[in-house]
Amino acid sequence: MGTIEGLSSVASPPTAQSPPAILREVFGYEHFRGQQGAIVDHVCAGGDALVLMPTGGGKSLCYQIPAIARQRAGRGVTLVISPLIALMHDQVGALDEVGVPAAFLNSTLDWEQAEDIERRLLAGQLTLLYAAPERVATPRFLGLLDTLHAHGQLSLFAIDEAHCVSQWGHDFRPEYRQLTVLHQRWPSVPRIALTATADATTRADIVERLQLQDARQFVSSFDRPNIAYTIVDKKDPARQLLQFIEDEHPGEAGIVYCQSRRRVEELATLLCTKGLDALPYHAGLPADERRQNQDRFLREDGVVMVATIAFGMGIDKPDVRFVAHVDLPKNIEGYYQETGRAGRDGLPADAWMAYGLQDVVNQRRMIDESPAGDDFKQVMRGKLDALLALAESTGCRRERLLAYFGEAMVGDINSIAASAHLESAGGPLDAEPARLRYRPGYCGACDNCLHPPAVWDATDCARKLLSTIYRVHQMSGIGFGAGHLMDILRGKATDKVRQFGHEQISTFGLGAEFSEAELRGVLRQLIGIGALRVDAERFNTVHLLPAARPILRGEQALTLRAHQAAPARERRRTPRGAPARAPAAAVGLDGPAQQRFAALKAWRAEVAREHNVPAYVIFPDATLAAIAARAPQALDDLTGISGMGATRLERHGAEVLRVCQSAP
Repeated sequence: MGTIEGLSSVASPPTAQSPPAILREVFGYEHFRGQQGAIVDHVCAGGDALVLMPTGGGKSLCYQIPAIARQRAGRGVTLVISPLIALMHDQVGALDEVGVPAAFLNSTLDWEQAEDIERRLLAGQLTLLYAAPERVATPRFLGLLDTLHAHGQLSLFAIDEAHCVSQWGHDFRPEYRQLTVLHQRWPSVPRIALTATADATTRADIVERLQLQDARQFVSSFDRPNIAYTIVDKKDPARQLLQFIEDEHPGEAGIVYCQSRRRVEELATLLCTKGLDALPYHAGLPADERRQNQDRFLREDGVVMVATIAFGMGIDKPDVRFVAHVDLPKNIEGYYQETGRAGRDGLPADAWMAYGLQDVVNQRRMIDESPAGDDFKQVMRGKLDALLALAESTGCRRERLLAYFGEAMVGDINSIAASAHLESAGGPLDAEPARLRYRPGYCGACDNCLHPPAVWDATDCARKLLSTIYRVHQMSGIGFGAGHLMDILRGKATDKVRQFGHEQISTFGLGAEFSEAELRGVLRQLIGIGALRVDAERFNTVHLLPAARPILRGEQALTLRAHQAAPARERRRTPRGAPARAPAAAVGLDGPAQQRFAALKAWRAEVAREHNVPAYVIFPDATLAAIAARAPQALDDLTGISGMGATRLERHGAEVLRVCQSAP
């Protein structure tokens, strides 16, 4: 474990430096965003906090700045609990770039490396230590924390991805339950728990499980105004996905989520054959291959990751321009978390999803077949229903998404000024029209707002469909699949229909006027509202539930959207063969500035390879764009640029000047 000699004297003399000063000096930002300042002040003062902040909202600064401030005041190290090895590595690398001593302890280190970090920790040489929840609960690690605490050098506990502690969350991890030991063993050490995704039920569970009853809760807006939401009717998802990427995001980084490993492999191969730089990621791949693919995605431009949900939590790549789902997620929390990996730099991004009847069937089946208790299943069904309501909605997607988290959509122009949806082509934001477009029930960005869907009275169709299911079961005593039922209703005398004599049923042919797409949409909705169930153990046969009765009796009307693929947004379309678009951060730069930006990106890539970190850890794209626009001639010209802290200026300032001045 290392020596503890002199530990009680390692604390440096307190330095009077405020959090805003640390923000400027270390990170190079002039102002806190949203509730960041209030959170930082509260935690610096020793208060417990539960922080809900959207992905890309700056959660890391909420504990990193208190960690720096408290360490400079002589209170020692901050322990950050994170479930993700890749995130630990990248955050430690980013902190090193701004001159903050940090380290991680995880399974990638050998014994000697781990011992060296423990020695640095006990010598007072670290401001932050990252560790996985499994390690925190080991006797050796607890003993290490005991030693630090005994010498007044255990400053703060930061629990990242706190939703993992809740069985109601979208990514429950049993090892998080062990983190109650932090408060039980060291009740005087303040804690900050952070998550981007937690509904009221999950939030209450976090408070109970982590014993945060006295913690101050900071709930930021869940709105991500730079993300445009689109959900299309699933027809040929591979073709639809390819068209979406080629038309709207050629050469840009993105994530494609699939439900199965097989679909991941097939889609990754297809995209590669079409000239895209696509990589697969799922739990069935060898660990080395997963690591290599993730590293390429994080470190290279324009890579598309095709993955199951095994990939993504904690991924902090800022320039992901789209997240696509070719299969329905389990719930809105998962959907929000996954789509939130797009546009973390605040620049325009897309959340696209193809959604169909089989998705509903699959998700219902997985809930029903789960070994969980009835109470858990009921909650999961409710969460799925909320996601189905979002997919079937004819109104603003953003408004419904925010409503799920208990938030009303507001038209504050200041909160949406960075939204590309409100920008003219390459020009400045026109505030007044933007204010008019961003009104209650209308975000001006999602597919339903841009292209209001047609709706139709599906009551008659639903009644005929339900009646068909009832009469088929009455005649044959068994259930049948959706395709067979639709054949009967549409009057298609297939071999199977004739085999069972179902052409004799009174509803045969009564739905001939309905298209297969219309019938599938009605079936999907009826399953979604609990009027029908699909029996996976009996070949996905469809059966009536009690909720079907009021529809059959004519007591309940159904108004549904007319499902069709949403048209591509023409303003984003790139013609085939056209020159590649400038990166989102560089839009608006003139010709010479574009050249400086390109030169800076090439230089940054070299530095990142040398340091073995993603390029955005060295400088984010927005900082490079600001440098390129300023055309600096001296080091003083770099001061005040957002993201250019004192350490970065000292380390890289001279090289940045050289690159800018030597650019064509």
